[in-house]
Formats: sequence, structure tokens, C-alpha cells
Amino acid sequence: MLFIYILSYLAMLLQAVFLTLATATGLYYLAELVEEYTVIAKHVITWLIVGTAVVHIGFLIFEDLPATLSLLGLFQQLIHCVLLKDFPSVRVTSIPFVLGVTTLVAHHYYAFKYFGDVYYSLTEVLGYFTICLWLVPFGFFVSLSANDYVLPTTGERQHLLGDHNVVTDYLSRKSKRYSLLSFFSFAKDTILPQRAKKTF
Repeated sequence: MLFIYILSYLAMLLQAVFLTLATATGLYYLAELVEEYTVIAKHVITWLIVGTAVVHIGFLIFEDLPATLSLLGLFQQLIHCVLLKDFPSVRVTSIPFVLGVTTLVAHHYYAFKYFGDVYYSLTEVLGYFTICLWLVPFGFFVSLSANDYVLPTTGERQHLLGDHNVVTDYLSRKSKRYSLLSFFSFAKDTILPQRAKKTF
């Protein structure tokens, strides 16, 4: 009996490792797709925002969830539309981004509070959290790497000659990349072994 008990925990540990690797691989692939097809990614995120707003309206009409949850979700989708205006350029210090994060935290708080007081099955709670809370922010999170590969149109400085022109400004910012794709590339290069190519 003890042997199969230990074996079950070992299997659970292996499943957790495989699930983590599969999630990381999927995120890396999605980040590369968004980097390659920025316009299509913007359309997909737009339709995700519209679909999530329709779901919140459906909750207002057909379900007895508190109106504050659905109205907060609709306000959150409005902020996401404002963020999408400058896509793929997302500034973490901008007012829409800060408002989006604040409403996301508030929406999580009220959703946890409501679903803690009123019984729903686990699949219903996960369905609400996945569609209404995580889907659109996940789309923005994956698309953060596309910001690194946008061609410069105007620099932060308006000098066209000298050391502070548009191209050097862009290249100096490009050397300090902090995105999902650069994180996964760094992890791949440092964790996975590199094969040496044979030269004949």
C-alpha cells in the first residue's frame, strides 16, 4: 500500500513538470505568433474584448449575479479598448494601464467574495474566471513581446542629428528588452543544453 502511495505522488510530480513545460512551450509559441502577426493579434484581442463584454451583458440579463460584477467587467473592457488604441505599444506607466490593473484586482476581489458566499460548482467558477477575468489580460500579456519589434516612427527626443537621433534611441531601448519572448529565449539558452554542430 505504501509503494503505490509513493508512486502516486511521484506521478503527480511528473505531471506537474510536464504541465509546466507544456504551458511554457505554448506561451513561447503564442508570443512568437503575436510578434510575427501583430495586426491579426490586435483583431483577435478586439474580438476577445467584444466577446467578454457580450458575456457580461448576458450575465446582467440572464443570471442573478450582482450587477456590480458585470458593470465592473464592462468598465474593464472599456479600459481594454483604450489600451488597444496604441497596440502593440503598451506603456506600464500610462493611466489606462494602471486603471486596467486596478480594475482587474478589484474584479478578482469582488468575484472571490461573491463565489465564496454563494455556492457554484468548480467548473462554473472556473468558467467565469477564465472568460470574464483572465482571457483579455492574458492576450495583452502574451502580446507584450510585440512591442519590441515595432519600427520607430518618432523618438522620445526630436533630435535628428547627433547621438540622440531616432535610430540610436530605438536601438538603445531595444537592447534592454523585458518581455515574455525574451524571458523564454533567455530560459531556453541558459537551461537547455546546446548541441555543438559538427564541422567536417
